[in-house]
Amino acid sequence: MKPMDLIVYVVDDDEDCRSSLSHLLASRGYQVQAFESGEVFLRLANTGRCGVAILDRNMGAVSGVDVFEELQKRASPLVALFLSGHGDIPVAVDVTKRGAFGWLEKPYQDAALMAALTNALVDAATIGARHHAKREAVARWVTLTPREKEVAPLLRQGLSTKAIAKAIDVGGRTVDTHRANIFDKLGVANAAELERYMRDNGL
Repeated sequence: MKPMDLIVYVVDDDEDCRSSLSHLLASRGYQVQAFESGEVFLRLANTGRCGVAILDRNMGAVSGVDVFEELQKRASPLVALFLSGHGDIPVAVDVTKRGAFGWLEKPYQDAALMAALTNALVDAATIGARHHAKREAVARWVTLTPREKEVAPLLRQGLSTKAIAKAIDVGGRTVDTHRANIFDKLGVANAAELERYMRDNGL
């Protein structure tokens, strides 16, 4: 996934700022969607999509920080970049510690904004690649039969064929067949790789 393929959301209740920033980004070839409030953004935007959300801090009832916190609750992959004329150091430090990419004060220099956005999009692309890999891993997992899903955690523990056969009351050859099928379907070569596969994908 390339950074330029990702969406950039602009969320700002200042119409002039929202419009000028949207035009700037569109002129540079970015995919841009603009929203006039945090409420509208959270209601209409696809927050499960990878990209960058450029958030104004102070926006009526739902601030940029409120939006950021809601994105975290949704486990959204969006990278948050704050722009604000009302930014102060404690708030900036707090949201950055909690996972926001960065904070720029208005009025900003176009070069500084584009540099920050470029780096934020690189992060977003990395997150997107991880999400894509996890979706593929989970899709492979669902191809396992119920019995294979029963055997996989036992293989993950490094149990022997004999121990697994006893645990699920089948013959050793049956266990060997299940092991071969599981490794083939999941694309792993041994129990250590299976353990990592299941751990990394929450299985």
